[in-house]
Formats: sequence, C-alpha cells, structure tokens
Amino acid sequence: MNGPTERHGPGAAVEIMSSQLPEIVADRIRLRTINESDLDQISAIFSDPKVMRYWSTPPLGSPDEVRALMKEIETGNEEGSMLKWGVALKSTDAVIGTVTLFHLDLTQGRAEVGYAQAQAYWGHGYIHEALQALLRYAFEEMKLRRIEADVDPRNTASIKTLERLGFLREGFLRERWHVSGELQDAFFYGLLERDWIRPPAQTTTCGNQEQFPNQNNLSVRR
Repeated sequence: MNGPTERHGPGAAVEIMSSQLPEIVADRIRLRTINESDLDQISAIFSDPKVMRYWSTPPLGSPDEVRALMKEIETGNEEGSMLKWGVALKSTDAVIGTVTLFHLDLTQGRAEVGYAQAQAYWGHGYIHEALQALLRYAFEEMKLRRIEADVDPRNTASIKTLERLGFLREGFLRERWHVSGELQDAFFYGLLERDWIRPPAQTTTCGNQEQFPNQNNLSVRR
C-alpha cells in the first residue's frame, strides 16, 4: 500500500520512535521487530506473485532486492518514518506476514496502514487479529485520530478485512498506480478513532477459517 506525499513539519514522525519498536501481543500472534533471522520468510512473502498481485511494487526478484527491503525496514523503524512489524505466530515465532504504519503525521494525528501475509495462512483471521492489535496501539498509545488505507478495487478479501474493522470507503482514484505495465485504480479508505470497532477484550482473536471465507489475497499496498 502506498499513499500521497506526507505533509508535516520536520521530525514529526521521528518522535514516535524514541525507543525500540514495541512488541504488541494478541491472542495467537505477536507483532515484533523483523530481524535477520526472518530474511527467508520475508523473501518468501514479498517474492510471491499472488501476495504481491495488488501491491504498489512488483514481487521481489533477487536476493539483493530482499536485502534492500530488510534495510528499508530497519531504517524506517529507526527513524520513525515507517513502522513495520513482523506478524509472528506465538506458537513458533515464525513470521507469516507484516503490518505497517507509514506516512505518519503526528501533527495531524494520522497514518496509513499496509499489510501482507503469506499464502499458506490466508483464511485463518491472522491479519484481522494483527490489525485489531495494531489499531489499538495506534489509537490508544500513539493517540492517532485517523488511519487510512489504499486498496485495489479487485482485492475483495482486503476490502472485506478493512470494512470488518470499521473502515469507510471515502474515494475512488482512477489509474493511481502503474505496476509491471498495468494501470491500477484504487479505493481510498479511512477510519476515525471515534468510529473504531474496539475488540471486546484485551486479546484480539477473531475466530476460525470458516469466519473468513474467500480470503484469496490478504495484502494492502505498502
């Protein structure tokens, strides 16, 4: 997922990361820092054409591109310009996806959200659980007022995921992206803190596979 050019004063985002990227724990997963031991899992996710079908960049095609992504994640987390967590299973600590806050603007109290998940774990509600935990952190700890998302109109699984969390469709942007020779439209979604559907308890589990049918692509640009 990508979005418009950020508009904020110098250093507005950096204030967020005065300490290490926090770990966020949910029922079945935890959001944690991505490190070198996760390289193979990150490579598998972001080189998969099906995962990257509606992304704003093509699938990664070489080890150098994977290393560049890992460096981008590390730098973004350190500088506070892009906060990207690995979504790790609590049972194995294996990274099965990522969630990201980017285009952070503390002055205006907003950010964009992006996510991706390995194919093998689609349909089990893991990303829904991860996003519930991330939204709780963004609204309650970071005190953000608004979260935005840019999603391909054909990506019905991610549209359902966003709407399930309370996001409202606010716009349609024609030919917003040009990826791998294809022009792509975009739906623009927004969620205000006051409209956020809070989980009923501190844990953020959301059920089994039957509750999440037809999740054939769980990614949102970025």
